[in-house]
Amino acid sequence: LARNAAEYARYDRQIRIPEIGEEGQSRIREAKVFLAGLGGLGSISAYYLVAAGVGHLRAVDRDRVRVENLNRQILHRTPDIERYKTDSAAEKLRELNPHCRIETIREEIAAENALELVGDCAIIVDGTDNFETRTVLNRTSVANRVPFVFGGVEGLGGMAGTFVPPETACFECVFPARAVETASPAVLGAVPGLIGSIQALEVIKLIVGIPGTLKGRLLKVRGVDLTFKEIRLERYPDCKVCGSRGKAGR
Repeated sequence: LARNAAEYARYDRQIRIPEIGEEGQSRIREAKVFLAGLGGLGSISAYYLVAAGVGHLRAVDRDRVRVENLNRQILHRTPDIERYKTDSAAEKLRELNPHCRIETIREEIAAENALELVGDCAIIVDGTDNFETRTVLNRTSVANRVPFVFGGVEGLGGMAGTFVPPETACFECVFPARAVETASPAVLGAVPGLIGSIQALEVIKLIVGIPGTLKGRLLKVRGVDLTFKEIRLERYPDCKVCGSRGKAGR
């Protein structure tokens, strides 16, 4: 990395962080990350991961940009309305950092294609807004034994956590039943900005090997009074995904 002057200059401020250094930056450059969704959470995660120099980002989204997305989905602009989010996001991310490989796939994530979509990516990042897709991502995480960095937002609050099978609980140990969802949950843009940034930080820490991740913890954020609550997570022995009844990890 030191021989590549352009990259070294770009990442200088983070290379100077003792926990990262040149070795850590090289790990970031070699990393391959899967991102589900290029909306509010995904926009933030994608931006900061690419800015940090993640070598290969594979992002999947099937939707087009809508005007109501623009209060929070920072990769998209007013002229992008009706463009596919994959096209809009890829354009911005490549402009941001030409050293990163940006791979976008316009497809719906489902049980039938998730393993193929994730492929050999080493970390799965949740930028979705529905329980069904999260369970698919979780089962892929358990099957591939790769970390699943979860994020969720609604209104003025949100949460984030990192599931690392088989070491920790999986998503469905914590959320075993279908959550009550609204078609279009209310959300202020700064909230996915905060949660998506936490997710990006988690990914970088996992790649570099920096301790103190949210592994085995769920962090809940109340934006209304800016308070944080941490919940310790335990594996559910009879979890249908990762426990004695599970099949995903076998």
